[in-house]
Amino acid sequence: QFSRLGQLLDPAADRLYILATLLALVARDGLPLWWALALIGRDVVLAGFLPVLRSRGYGPLPVHFLGKAATFNLLYAFPMLLAALPARDDLLSTVFRPLGWAFATWGSVLYLWAGALYVVQVRELGREPRPA
Repeated sequence: QFSRLGQLLDPAADRLYILATLLALVARDGLPLWWALALIGRDVVLAGFLPVLRSRGYGPLPVHFLGKAATFNLLYAFPMLLAALPARDDLLSTVFRPLGWAFATWGSVLYLWAGALYVVQVRELGREPRPA
């Protein structure tokens, strides 16, 4: 089942979760500040395109597979990184730390790549005549 409200709230909830977790990780020195700023900056840039799209008669861009894969990886990475935050050498940290960083790295690359693709889409839409 799909609803218009769900289509709007689901990405917003994902962005809110990502933002809150990035802030927690940076505050606990679990993630470099520049890494968090890169991911947050991507969302700020894309949010800045919404008024441009609306002024041209378009709604939000449709989500594509790359963006979903990126978000999936980040949603897996962050709980693992949070669980491995305390500096200890127990089994949980030993397993979650490398897995969390693997998911975070791959997810971040995909997240930024998907953001670049969205920028290209907006640029292409900007070149088209306005819809009637």
